[in-house]
Amino acid sequence: MDLYTIVEDHLNRSEKGALATIVRKLGAAPRGTGAKMFVTERGAFYGTVGGGKVELDVMREAPLVVERGTPTIIEYRMDASGAEALGMICGGNVDILIEPVTDRQRDLYRVLAEMERQTKPGLIVTSLSDTGFEKAVLSEGKIISGDSAPDHVIDRFSEYLKRKDTSVEGRTIIEPMLFSPLVYIFGAGHISLFLSKIAAMVDFGVTVIDDRPEFANAERFPDAERIMVEPFDKVFEKLEFHGKEYVVIVTRGHALDETVLEEVIKRPTRYVGMIGSRRKTDIIMKHLKEKGIAPDRLATVHSPIGLSINAETPEEIAVAIVGEMISVRRA
Repeated sequence: MDLYTIVEDHLNRSEKGALATIVRKLGAAPRGTGAKMFVTERGAFYGTVGGGKVELDVMREAPLVVERGTPTIIEYRMDASGAEALGMICGGNVDILIEPVTDRQRDLYRVLAEMERQTKPGLIVTSLSDTGFEKAVLSEGKIISGDSAPDHVIDRFSEYLKRKDTSVEGRTIIEPMLFSPLVYIFGAGHISLFLSKIAAMVDFGVTVIDDRPEFANAERFPDAERIMVEPFDKVFEKLEFHGKEYVVIVTRGHALDETVLEEVIKRPTRYVGMIGSRRKTDIIMKHLKEKGIAPDRLATVHSPIGLSINAETPEEIAVAIVGEMISVRRA
């Protein structure tokens, strides 16, 4: 879910709201620091900070925050029995910042949404005071939108980014923006069912693409962040590539696999894998070379796809594919 894009869309329609963020977590809790939920002034909500009574409290507090125009922090301190009372699975201490989202911040959330779409890392610095708050977005060691930020945060930008977890220093909250790598899964068949689930489990943002609505739908792919029902040769007009994306080609036929690969290979990616036997791969590669695609570019395609673990079932093949993606991610 592209939460900042959702916030941007609401602000563009002059709809205010409140943004809840877990800024501190000690012990076990359903969600970690950085988890967010956006509550609109009309009561709609997107994202999650853990469910149960915690989210109900956030939804009750959100309109008050919007009305006051000042943020608040809700603190939860719970043992196992307290967690059960809150409708949570486990105990732990959680602090949740709830801040107003108003038209004054339209440019800031536009920048955040663009960074989200490009999976561009950065820092969000929120400074609280008795009368309100300031918010700044930092990228590559400088402020690119919003208000001011402490000098030491700007100077130590890279250090804070590497921490990955949110830092709370007095009344200043420093949150790294580290986005999950995106994987485009072309094809919504049996392998993709397990591939989507396993990829999401290891923190890939999953988009499933197929031209059949009876296959590509939320009921079959509950773990996908995005499902697109589009012709394979037309969908690229709606996809973005910035050199960090992973692509898995597992359509229902060789001809469609070739159609997708011909488009993908023209774009910057981190990983491209295509299912099929060595013979099938050789035939497709031969066709694409005849169309003028450089052999060295085709050589970057992982095909046959996946780690060599003698996988046979759809579940095993999905494990092999995700394992190969992890290997590339950690390289």
